[in-house]
Amino acid sequence: MTTSTWMSTARASSKAAIDTPLPRLRSLTECETEPGSALKPSPFLQPSSVVSREYTAMTMLLSGTKKNRSHSFASAGGALLLLSLSVVCFADPLPSSSPAASPANTSGALRVCASANQMPYSAKDGDGFENKIAGAVAVAMGRPIEFVWTDRPAIYLVRDFLDQNACDVIIGLDAGDSRVLTTKPYYRAGYVFITRAANNLDIHSWNDPRLKAFDHIAVGFGTPSEEMLKVIGKYDDDFNYERSLVNFRSARNQYIQVDPSRMVEEVANGKADIAVGFSPEVARYVRESKVPLRMTLVDDDTVKSDGAKVPQAFDQSMGVRKTDPQLRESLDDALAKARPEIEKILKAEGIPLLEPRS
Repeated sequence: MTTSTWMSTARASSKAAIDTPLPRLRSLTECETEPGSALKPSPFLQPSSVVSREYTAMTMLLSGTKKNRSHSFASAGGALLLLSLSVVCFADPLPSSSPAASPANTSGALRVCASANQMPYSAKDGDGFENKIAGAVAVAMGRPIEFVWTDRPAIYLVRDFLDQNACDVIIGLDAGDSRVLTTKPYYRAGYVFITRAANNLDIHSWNDPRLKAFDHIAVGFGTPSEEMLKVIGKYDDDFNYERSLVNFRSARNQYIQVDPSRMVEEVANGKADIAVGFSPEVARYVRESKVPLRMTLVDDDTVKSDGAKVPQAFDQSMGVRKTDPQLRESLDDALAKARPEIEKILKAEGIPLLEPRS
């Protein structure tokens, strides 16, 4: 929910596509379709955070300008063939689990679009850190909070919930997500290298030559990390290993992404030499690991072979419908008021915080 791949012919990480700008990461890119139209990946991928981060990853692939909870790819013609992508989304009708267009909110509650099972961002029991941030903002606004839950991945929240007036705000989108109006960013986070503390590797750059010698590097699909595997020549070598992280499930007709807890476990149990994930997605699992692990921020100086920048850090915002600028202003005021509580939540999660830039 709150977010943001890289190929010369397409753009769409976990958030998605053809005519776009480049959350997992949040993690994300989201596939959006219109009746009678070809598949159209969104410009930003990630869950709310996921929605945005992943969306950015695919966007980066397509345009070379975005982040991961999303990033993307675009074809020259119109139809997008994603056989070579890590994340494949197919056009499908609005699912029955998604609400039909709803009337405007008259309850006075802050209606938050939320995934019921997208940890560590969001969960129906309220344990996701974005659920807690939403609660803090609602208190600052003096409004009751109402979560509008879905069992679908958070990448669908904009299209199937926010745009249908089923809810009013999404937590954790990449700042500037073009599908919505975004608030001022309330935190900035980056990708991290995850290693076993006992190994004392101290790797902080994709330019470190030791990375090429590792047997396995665990990364998420459609992320800046996957793109950098290609840059350093490790993508083909690790292809089957990366697919094993999702138990070789097919991406046909479903959204597939590596569980961030699985990436951390791969390092803890020694199956991967190192993992690279978006810090909000992995920090909780690094903190809870019985095997001491270390997170090191990835230097934000990475480029592809053509010189295009591969961003490693992203501002996180909240998103509302483009027709709701007054709510965005109210959220900006509430975010400023709730800043101490939000920082407390993020620090308790263990996320290394950076100063927002947008």
